[in-house]
Amino acid sequence: MLSRTCVAATTTSAIRSRSAAAAANRNNNTGGFFSSSLGSRRPLTSAAVPTWATLDPTSLGCTSEPYAVSNLVDGAWVSNSITSQNKIVIPNPMDKNAPPICTVPDTQIEELGSFIESMRKVPKSGVHNPLKNVERYLQFGEISRKAGEALADSTIASFFATSIQKTVPKSFAQALGEVKVTASFLQNFGSDNVRFLARSFGIPGDHAGQFSHGHRWPYGAVAIVAPFNFPLEIPVLQLMGSLFMGNKPVLKPAEKCSLVMEQFLHLLHDCGMEKGDVDLLNCRGPVAERLILDGDVRLTQFTGSSSVAERLLEVTKGKVKIEDAGFDWKILGPDVADVDYVAWQCDQDAYACTGQKCSAQSILFAHRNWEEDAVGLFDKLKMNASRRSLEDITVGPVLTVTTERILNHTARLLEIPGAKLLFGGKELRDHNIPEVYGAVEPTAVYVPLKEMLKEEHFDACTTEIFGPFQVVTTFDDAEMCHVIEACERMSHHLTAAVVSNDVEFQSTILAHTVNGTTYAGRRARTTGAPQNHWFGPAGDARGAGIGTPEAIKMVWSCHREIIMDSVVPKDWTQPKAT
Repeated sequence: MLSRTCVAATTTSAIRSRSAAAAANRNNNTGGFFSSSLGSRRPLTSAAVPTWATLDPTSLGCTSEPYAVSNLVDGAWVSNSITSQNKIVIPNPMDKNAPPICTVPDTQIEELGSFIESMRKVPKSGVHNPLKNVERYLQFGEISRKAGEALADSTIASFFATSIQKTVPKSFAQALGEVKVTASFLQNFGSDNVRFLARSFGIPGDHAGQFSHGHRWPYGAVAIVAPFNFPLEIPVLQLMGSLFMGNKPVLKPAEKCSLVMEQFLHLLHDCGMEKGDVDLLNCRGPVAERLILDGDVRLTQFTGSSSVAERLLEVTKGKVKIEDAGFDWKILGPDVADVDYVAWQCDQDAYACTGQKCSAQSILFAHRNWEEDAVGLFDKLKMNASRRSLEDITVGPVLTVTTERILNHTARLLEIPGAKLLFGGKELRDHNIPEVYGAVEPTAVYVPLKEMLKEEHFDACTTEIFGPFQVVTTFDDAEMCHVIEACERMSHHLTAAVVSNDVEFQSTILAHTVNGTTYAGRRARTTGAPQNHWFGPAGDARGAGIGTPEAIKMVWSCHREIIMDSVVPKDWTQPKAT
């Protein structure tokens, strides 16, 4: 059994506790996180907790009275006992016998009044727009600069990385990478760059005194429903984009990790953002749906499962921008080279963060040249996967799919003629992960391409398992058309990779596919989207992007045309009516 000994944590006066009892609890705390999960860095100590923070992440899951996350509504933080008598207890995802990580308010529909009122107060013209409260563009540029500078600080970066690890276990490198990408995004939009997002354009009219101006206009009251797997990066990028464009957002984070965004909002307040600019609602899905409908929310941005996305699209009559499921493919072309690198990247794409990325490699199409004994790609994939361990959280809990479901899906695919287990397919050994989560070894199942394409097998082979699981198949030159057919028949088109420097092969695949974020070339990947390019699906009019100026403008603003027509000619005479 892995050691669950916690790193000692002593709360300092720098932590503003929510209550004297909570503060005393932290003062007596002797817990922490796996020392092995912290890599070569020094563990975060209580003395290093930022002054604006209300928790010590090293104490999470180590105290009998768990940290209590609060709601934020209309400029006021309200404790769990004030907003709701109910609470959701978040279990320790690494150890079912350890104390819970935290509690979050289980806000009920009858308790939404203040949130509904907060949303309804927001005008359709937004909090700011190109003609109103324009100083806020510069204010948010400065807030973004300060927040980016803060996340670049090693102490604050470690604070958030540790908070992420405690709620969504992943390697420290993965958690810290999420913080770094978020910091770079915030730095990108410092100073005048928020104002530049609202750049207008003008076109001369068809007579003197007429001029047409195109503006980017906010929606007003908006909602963000964020996923668990990137508890900082995804909600921050969407939240800031909505604020930059002049909206008032209510953020509904995933319950499992909402404390991460709670702490980020404290950071934003420390950087100068008014508390009334964002509401934070902790609740279950049906309650969030009711707020969206009763609060006159004009746009919802949703990242998560396709079933919830379809539900929101139905009840809001289409007023949703979605980044939902991604069954993401990678195709290895006929030009074999850099095998060790390609095998490493395949392992990272399929199994980093325990496969819990919407961009994770779900299926690998490998040209038969990669299957030859001299190449040994599949053996290298197996070897790389075997190095993943709970000790450093390079494999860990699957937070939305149980062990039973993953193993049942594996068994279903192995019933297909010619299918075989390449590696994995077993429950993790020596773990203490709660039964509500999944705990499986990195798994790959080979399915013959022609069998996969059969009607009775295709849906099963292209079912996304949000965990360390992938399907593998092979093809030859004559079967390229079948690979393209498989890509065409898939229902979600988020990320993809064409691993080839063969220009003709690249061009053929790229010309006949649609995935919104597609990498091509020998170093092509499906995951690891940084802050410097568009990330989002294609082929879907409802699709939302993230990260870039184009994504922010597309998701968080609409086009408004204002035509100025001011000069009546001195020699004008009234014409005949038409």
